[in-house]
Amino acid sequence: MIELLATRWAYAAFILLMVTGIYMMIANANLVKKVIGLNLFQSAVFLFFIASAYVVDGSVPIVHSEGGGGPYVSPLPHVIVLTAIVVGVSLTAVALALIVRIYGEYGTLDEAVLREVSDD
Repeated sequence: MIELLATRWAYAAFILLMVTGIYMMIANANLVKKVIGLNLFQSAVFLFFIASAYVVDGSVPIVHSEGGGGPYVSPLPHVIVLTAIVVGVSLTAVALALIVRIYGEYGTLDEAVLREVSDD
């Protein structure tokens, strides 16, 4: 088991980040902490995509005139992660802007207090 974790440490980090992010989104009543949990979860997904795309002894997928073979690394997961990073930053910016507006309007970021205010 220890040898498996030593060789697959990225997957263990993925699980740790994912569980921490989900816990922060569910257990915290503060909206800013929920956004931080969402960012941790997104980072876990990015790590999973990159770790699953790793190829042992893989080379750049550019074929030279002198030939050469072997396993090639697919650039698609890297491109997907770059796109997801841009979307994640945009989502975080919009969420924090909404949180600033909510705090300015209601004076709190606690989810339970906001529910009470919206029910009245």
